[in-house]
Amino acid sequence: MEQIIANGLYLGAQYALIALGLTLIFSLMNVLNFAHGQMYVFGGFITYSVVSQLGMPFIVGLIASAVTLAAMGALIERFLFRTVIRRSAREESTMLLAAGIAFFLDAVILLLFGEKQRGVPKIVNGVFNWDFRLIMPYDRILIGVLAVAMIVCFILFMQYSKAGRAMRALAQDRTAAQLMGVDVDRYSMIGFALGAMLAGLVGALLVTITGINLGMGGPTSVKAFMMIMIGGAGVISGAIAGGFILGMMESVGLSVLSSFGDITYLVIFASLMVFLAIRPQGLMGKPWG
Repeated sequence: MEQIIANGLYLGAQYALIALGLTLIFSLMNVLNFAHGQMYVFGGFITYSVVSQLGMPFIVGLIASAVTLAAMGALIERFLFRTVIRRSAREESTMLLAAGIAFFLDAVILLLFGEKQRGVPKIVNGVFNWDFRLIMPYDRILIGVLAVAMIVCFILFMQYSKAGRAMRALAQDRTAAQLMGVDVDRYSMIGFALGAMLAGLVGALLVTITGINLGMGGPTSVKAFMMIMIGGAGVISGAIAGGFILGMMESVGLSVLSSFGDITYLVIFASLMVFLAIRPQGLMGKPWG
């Protein structure tokens, strides 16, 4: 039981960090960023290039991933999403744009890094062993702690910084925020950059554990959407709750259902469908949207 809980918390911290970036973009711009998983993969490959190919410390790779993905997110919002939102009132336009960006990033990743699995050396060696009831490599413990620390920093930033308060106001009521003097375009770009940066940071963290490859983008986006559906679209606390719930469900499923074959996600998706039929707004979403 201790092992299942520890694995669930480890997975949940990563998933919550992924979902935070996606739900931030959705709450600010009402845009479903289908390229979120590809941004995660791109961040992992940036860290791989800096650490394994250039021989730099892992922290440098982490910073490089954060800066690169933040710049990428800002440019995508400024020159693509902002233009489409202004010229088209149809929500399908932004969805098609996001899908196009996902395919474009897949092609860029294939061109720059190839399709093989890549990884970096472990940050910390050794395994924590508590009476054989809980066995966890030290590098996973470190990555989990870093992920939780980033979630806490994100919450503090959104709660107490000027930019965070402006983005929360923008998410609650875009028109009212604009009338109160909030620069809508500026903070939409900052929010998109921050969301992309969070995706890149998770990719940078996990390249040390699971490695990274071209095919991970789509499944990561699906998991991110599952998390915000569980917690409630556009709700930051819901994204965190959804991440930890999915992590715990995956941990329990892989431990308990492994003897029945690879049916963990079959059970998870079936449970999600039943849950959404009962509560379509998610755990913390409002019934009216």
